[in-house]
Amino acid sequence: MSRPRVLVREEIAEAGIRLLESRFDVDVDRESDLAERIGDYDAIVIRSATKLTADVIARAKRLKVIGRAGVGVDNVDVEAATRRGIVVANAPESTVVSAAEHTIGLLVALARNIPQAHAALKDGRWERKAWGGMELADKTLGVLGFGRIGQQVARRASGLGMRVVAYDPFVAPERFRELGAERLDRPEDVYATADFLTLHLPLTPETRGSIDDDAFAAMRDGARIVNAARGELVDEDALVRALRSGKVGGAALDVFSSEPYSGPLLELDNVVVTPHLAASTDEAQDRAGVIVAEQVAAALEGGLVTNAVNIPVIGAEDLEVLGAYIPLAAKLGRLAMELAEGRVAELRLTYFGGLSQYDTRLLTVAALNGAFQGRADQPVNYVNAPMIAAERGVEVREERRRSSRDYRNLVRVEAVSDGAEFRVAGTTIGKDDRLWLVSALGFEIDMELAPLLVFFRYDDVPGVIGRVGTLFGDAGINIANMAVSRTRRGGKALMVLAIDQPAPKELLAQLASDFDDARFIALD
Repeated sequence: MSRPRVLVREEIAEAGIRLLESRFDVDVDRESDLAERIGDYDAIVIRSATKLTADVIARAKRLKVIGRAGVGVDNVDVEAATRRGIVVANAPESTVVSAAEHTIGLLVALARNIPQAHAALKDGRWERKAWGGMELADKTLGVLGFGRIGQQVARRASGLGMRVVAYDPFVAPERFRELGAERLDRPEDVYATADFLTLHLPLTPETRGSIDDDAFAAMRDGARIVNAARGELVDEDALVRALRSGKVGGAALDVFSSEPYSGPLLELDNVVVTPHLAASTDEAQDRAGVIVAEQVAAALEGGLVTNAVNIPVIGAEDLEVLGAYIPLAAKLGRLAMELAEGRVAELRLTYFGGLSQYDTRLLTVAALNGAFQGRADQPVNYVNAPMIAAERGVEVREERRRSSRDYRNLVRVEAVSDGAEFRVAGTTIGKDDRLWLVSALGFEIDMELAPLLVFFRYDDVPGVIGRVGTLFGDAGINIANMAVSRTRRGGKALMVLAIDQPAPKELLAQLASDFDDARFIALD
């Protein structure tokens, strides 16, 4: 039999190419028409420049794996690849050290005005007084986002003699203590404490632009900010205002909301900038090439693809039974986590009926994958979700029971937070395996899981359904489906809505004031 063929489309480490060449037929080709050639290969290795669109992937009749030598996969249509059974793998661990070290480099440069003094001297000006700086020792570094990179930054900052305070509600307190960092309960507490602030948050709708006028107003006068994570975290216009007013003493930035950047931040003397270099070290690039070569080899040889970003490869027999419950478990995991507002100490997964006869670890991983989407500083997939849970000190328990009272197969997810339990359960219905919610928060529910859901808990009194309908109608929000349940007549009730589009902020505020509990949850 002929050996599998691998196309290396962009430059990777020579060690990675040698690894591939020892096992497969490898072509290094960066010039030819990719759409014309991709159909001849079993695997392709790319970086960020190559765009693998759905149209290109449709021509890849033999392709089994796409290897992305780097962290993101924005240049790959992962959905199209998944539909065709193509594994997409990347190298998420390759840049952690480089990003942490670059953050520390920016921190030191900001404290000591190194770039400004360098530029002045190169321009023939000896300006010792103009660019005097400050020591980092005994200063307080605030870390927003205490994932892998944030933890490595904290470790290095402690070595410089800095006091480290950090905020991340999804990381267990024990992890902060292990690294000698003080865990604070709110971002505002970090703002009020930190002399220097470094950002390592995931980019979500909640964090986008969150470092804004209000955040700067809450900071200590003269605080300095470092961002080598994501440009969109910072409201750049607000940052310019804070820098010009002196409220913020300086900023060191590697990332911007739009790149290449050419805005007013470049005009300020108290700003240090680099052109998105955090991952640009020889070691990180070499590491990415070797890691992705290992992933490609594993995929082609039937091994474990530890950095797959789409569904893992499982046996056809198990997939026939468990396949429909994989998306169900993922959505229930997401729903339970959202109801608990992300502050979870334990996740309990229980499988009832026929499912209990199978190895349900895949469903547990799917539930974790759903639970941590948008709540980590890295892309979450079916392989790294358990690791993320462990890093955050979330205990995961799995249980199987042979029968359920009303359903042949049932998946239940419980998120435990500060002694409170947020329990949801679901099954599949019909030939097309529709995903069905059958209980939530202690109430029996009969409703299809939809992308946008609203949960209300309230006193069981007349007129509530009509009032809710009127509020949503006045806001122009269509209610696609509704389910209502109660514990007893006149007791507490639960209403669940499926809506067609996100609700405006005014409606959210109105509902929050009118009900015991109102939650808007996006499952996609």
